[in-house]
Amino acid sequence: MRKLPLTLATLCVLALIAASLLVGGYHIDIPALFTDPDARSMFFISRVPRTLALVFAAAAMAVSGVVMQMLVQNRFVEPTTTGTSEWAALGILLLTLYLPAAPVMVKMIVASLFAFAGALVFLGVLQRIALRSQVIVPIVGIMLGTLVSAVTLYIANSTELLQMLAAWRSGGFSSVVRGNYEPLWVVGLIVVALYFAADRFTIAGLGKDVATSLGLPYRRIMFAGITMVALATGVTAVVVGFIPFLGLIVPNLVSLVRGDDVRSNLPWVVLSSVALMIACDLVGRVVVFPLEIPATVVLGAVGATVFVVMILRQRGKAYV
Repeated sequence: MRKLPLTLATLCVLALIAASLLVGGYHIDIPALFTDPDARSMFFISRVPRTLALVFAAAAMAVSGVVMQMLVQNRFVEPTTTGTSEWAALGILLLTLYLPAAPVMVKMIVASLFAFAGALVFLGVLQRIALRSQVIVPIVGIMLGTLVSAVTLYIANSTELLQMLAAWRSGGFSSVVRGNYEPLWVVGLIVVALYFAADRFTIAGLGKDVATSLGLPYRRIMFAGITMVALATGVTAVVVGFIPFLGLIVPNLVSLVRGDDVRSNLPWVVLSSVALMIACDLVGRVVVFPLEIPATVVLGAVGATVFVVMILRQRGKAYV
């Protein structure tokens, strides 16, 4: 009986996946998959890769949010509120400028390295300032991200790559086709690794002193966590672009309902993130059909609203 809610949630996500596979500008129904070669070709070249990209990108950002929140001991952090995504954007821009013909794997490695550097800078700054409120942490991250973003915009404007940068930041999935989404399979390995190392991240989230007293190699866990976040952010950035707030709002809502056990929460976090990502994509495709609003625009509106509510709720508790 305990597994029944999770089974129902999985069925709901599968229903959303089926809807994503059948919705689009090119009409494809189930009978056409067996009778129309063009429809079948379009289905496997465009619809299936796009839906898989939605699933993997959502899982990537959700896992990144969980790891960052445990390591920093703050519920308001994820790659878009710590500047990690902005560092990945800077890496992609510089690679485009100096090595435009670089293969996808090289782009993924460079974006991950820059994301890793950004996470280290963020953690280094946190260690040197006095934190009197949890709200200060995301503010510091947003400030660092804004600074890096300003440098990125200046370089893009100076080199006439502003349009490319804007297209990347839109985070749309309309250009995802077979042959350019496959790096996102790496995210599946990261999710599996996090599941098996969940207990260690839970202990690390209690703080350095507690983790060390329990015999946990704290620095090694921190390095592994930052590496996971950097890989997930870098791969997602290369394939689909900028995905805001997803790793922030979903882990918090799941923790609010189920507590802070990372291992038991992880399936719910992944399923909820996938459901939210696909729902935002479907809204973007249906509202102005046959045109399309990028899924991240819809997600940004939802995520920003929830983020502000969380900040106000935390501020209200501080005054109680």
